[in-house]
Amino acid sequence: MEIDTHVKSMENKQNNPDSVTSGINAFDDWLKGRNPNQTDFQHAVQSVVKDVLPIVQKDERLLSSKVLQRLTEPDRIVSFRVVWEDDENEINVNRGYRVQHTNALGPYKGGLRFSPEVNADVLKFLAFEQAFKNSLTGLDLGAGKGGADFDPRGRSDREIMRFCQAFMTELYRHIGPEADVPAGDIGVGEREIGYLFGQYRRISKTFSGTLTGKRPMAGGSELRTEATGFGAVYFLCHMLTLGNVEIEGKRVAISGAGNVALHAAQKAVQLDANVITLSNRAGTLYHADGLSEQAIQQAKTSRAQGSTLEEIADDLGAEWFADKKPWTRECDIAIPSATQNEVNAGDAKSLADGRCGYLIEAANKPLTEDAEGVLAEAGVAVGPGKAANAGGVAVSGFEMAQNRLGISWSRDRVDDQLRETMKRIFVACVEHSDSDDAQDLRRGANIAGFRRLADALVSSGAV
Repeated sequence: MEIDTHVKSMENKQNNPDSVTSGINAFDDWLKGRNPNQTDFQHAVQSVVKDVLPIVQKDERLLSSKVLQRLTEPDRIVSFRVVWEDDENEINVNRGYRVQHTNALGPYKGGLRFSPEVNADVLKFLAFEQAFKNSLTGLDLGAGKGGADFDPRGRSDREIMRFCQAFMTELYRHIGPEADVPAGDIGVGEREIGYLFGQYRRISKTFSGTLTGKRPMAGGSELRTEATGFGAVYFLCHMLTLGNVEIEGKRVAISGAGNVALHAAQKAVQLDANVITLSNRAGTLYHADGLSEQAIQQAKTSRAQGSTLEEIADDLGAEWFADKKPWTRECDIAIPSATQNEVNAGDAKSLADGRCGYLIEAANKPLTEDAEGVLAEAGVAVGPGKAANAGGVAVSGFEMAQNRLGISWSRDRVDDQLRETMKRIFVACVEHSDSDDAQDLRRGANIAGFRRLADALVSSGAV
């Protein structure tokens, strides 16, 4: 089915809601036929198309340039074998990927994820989201995503090093400071980036800004580790201003216990909010009166030492609830910070029933489609991930700039730039939502990100 024929036939009917619906349905049929069984990718694309299709219908340039089709087809997907040896001298075989989605706005940019759940579908969805996120920052960043189905949990430091070296031995030929600049993601922190960068230097014989998320003493940027969590809270504060609401004293439920979750918790506590939960796959840590900043720092230290939330719950004066999610606790603000699809319709109902007024997507698309519907019906304002969690890639962009110039910015300067970027993203979301209602920010983020990407693709010609 040629989707452009269906879309173009309606260009003079753009004000007819039935025509828009028909166009969306036609696009969905085309998308599913071209990407069968890739449900995560399909959902990510569908959530954007429903907002931007009316814009495409009104603009002959976008129709003739087939912008929607080009945005849903990555430039390339690289898949490769990763062979490495564990501490028992046993050979292991994993699969590595790099999805280079678009370089219309700059070098491909996006994280590497090490997790058993990594596959082509997940990475295509993440790379698609990354394209809009990077566009929203206003920086010269294309979009990509990569990783491997390697599980770092329970592995020794030496095993992780050997895996990273084997992974980079293939990946290095596909990346470079002006071509593709990976960063970290789930399972890939400063340690892993250090091993990856070390192997890249060994093979390429160059020291360049080919990876971001490095330690500051190795060419990295201050505040990169904190950036996604801090940025999500900065975005939240702007959302609260729409309703003349202050963050002080608000109960904040956070999922996850990694970099994003812990730094979102840290910043929220610094702004006098009450962070009542953290979580992992095994359950939820709950503190009715709110965790102190000292307790969050202890959680960071314990995580680095390999301790679990359950093991430190008593030390933090908190309760541990095995096999429970944070969303059963009454809260004013929810910040899912773990992974995609972690909040389902039942979780969303629990949040709404618990009088949650705001949800900030610090993870990438943490809401299922059904959960989005439940929250919208309940009037819960949602800060979309492609906007709210853009702080990490923004500081990665700052790191790239510092590497090019051979300088290092102070922590305060990076934080000021991060705050300004999150404000700029928020303003763009509001302006393109055609509403002062925080519930329309997802639409605003989709449209704002799309307009910049679409202009870049059209100006590039048929490439």
